[in-house]
Amino acid sequence: MDSLFLLVNTVILRPYVFVFLAVSLFIARQLLGWKRTFRLFGITWAVAFICEYSSTRIGIPFGDYFYTGSTEGQELYISNIPFMDSLSFSFLLFASYCVSLVFVLPHAKIAEQRGWLFDASLRTSWPAIGLTVVLFTFSDVIIDPIALQGDRWFLGKIYGYPHEAIYFGIPLANFAGWAVVGFVSLLCYRWLERGPYVADAVPREIVKQQLLLGIALYYGVLAFNLGVTFWIGEIFMGMVGCFIVVPLTAALLVIVWRENTFLTVDDVVK
Repeated sequence: MDSLFLLVNTVILRPYVFVFLAVSLFIARQLLGWKRTFRLFGITWAVAFICEYSSTRIGIPFGDYFYTGSTEGQELYISNIPFMDSLSFSFLLFASYCVSLVFVLPHAKIAEQRGWLFDASLRTSWPAIGLTVVLFTFSDVIIDPIALQGDRWFLGKIYGYPHEAIYFGIPLANFAGWAVVGFVSLLCYRWLERGPYVADAVPREIVKQQLLLGIALYYGVLAFNLGVTFWIGEIFMGMVGCFIVVPLTAALLVIVWRENTFLTVDDVVK
């Protein structure tokens, strides 16, 4: 009962996390189906938790950091790790995955048909995995600086680093840790997808619609964090974050503009 109370209180304390999670599950269910969704989200949560548990003890792979425990008794913890923190990795990796597929899939068109192929060999290709890891890590470049300032907004001071670091107090090892979580999670997911686990076919027009929603989710998370950054008066930090997002946004707009006829295609692929 105590765990149930803490889980409910976690949702009340962190509603924005669970809104992002709910939206990501809605999109993922239509794009991947429930089986693939549970695989991807479950694997990512497990890998993130293991890496956080390890890093808060031996500094690998995120580098040395610690959770303050300031919200223990108010929200759910697993060991010394806030439940919502490891959970956040899941929807962030999925959103990054959607953005990467928008770059990868248009290059795999077959000559006699318009549209994007969505078979396992493309969904789990090395370009898709590599770009997802980059975008996943990229998102933390914007998220972590403002999260570290959690005592100045409604997140709270839930974690910290023992030493001052170069990027708004964030050590570069932290970003390497994010890359490790993304790569290991997708590697495990790739193994399952290319094994004997077959799911239902996906309508090709649904693929693009959900990927566009995935892009909206990715930018929604970034916009939320940038909005909080400006709200607490960290203007320079916010401007740096906006500047970083510009090249990615420009490239995405070009891809979406070129592929705007895609929604007319209704055939089905595996």
